[in-house]
Amino acid sequence: MIDAGLVLDAGLLPAMLVAALAGLLSFMSPCVLPIVPPYLAYMGGVTVSELDGGKEARRKVFLAALFFVLGLSVVFLTLGFAFSAIGRLFLQAQDVLLMVAGVTIMIFGAHFVGVFRIPFLDRDLRVEAGDQGGSAFGAFILGLAFAFGWTPCLGPILGAILGLAATEADMARGTVLLGMYAAGLGVPFLLVAAFFPRMKGAMNWMKRHMGRIERTSGLLLWTVGLMMLTGQFTAFSFWLLETFPFLASVG
Repeated sequence: MIDAGLVLDAGLLPAMLVAALAGLLSFMSPCVLPIVPPYLAYMGGVTVSELDGGKEARRKVFLAALFFVLGLSVVFLTLGFAFSAIGRLFLQAQDVLLMVAGVTIMIFGAHFVGVFRIPFLDRDLRVEAGDQGGSAFGAFILGLAFAFGWTPCLGPILGAILGLAATEADMARGTVLLGMYAAGLGVPFLLVAAFFPRMKGAMNWMKRHMGRIERTSGLLLWTVGLMMLTGQFTAFSFWLLETFPFLASVG
């Protein structure tokens, strides 16, 4: 018989997987993927053509990308902490909060699939980077700024993960979820910075299939919202424990 306390810990695992996948889908979104090469070049103080260059250029770009991702992560971790704190504040209304979050996420999913469009979610606010690049500290500040600037465009996916964080009603667990989201979004940045010549083919493939990626994002969000409404995250946690017993030791 499975200890209920273990389910509480293992129950976070599906949400962590969803958060990481959501971050990856955010990276592949139309408002992020196309601008990755020029912004990496700017932050590294090189030209886009120099991204194909030698080790020194890639080192500069990778260092800048690392600080950029750190800036993004600070914002997302703070949001995770804040939303899980809100969930804890309304702990007695947790069932209502779960339903509201689930319905909202399903609406976001329908937007991505194309059932209908929510106009403000199709906009993004980008911060002007100025004329000078090449500074690690500047890349960190840009990471902070662009996390807020991209929020309207990333709203549906990021909103789903913030909804999960709120329903956790635990600040540490909510912060972990947003950390996984930040990793899903940030690690591809670092991979592109480190292996740009080899990653160009994959990025071109993603651009050609942007519509499918967007619909996949919508289906993921809709499914997550439905699972939240029906309590299937708990059922999924039991399935994980039954299928992979070693996960019982997590947490």
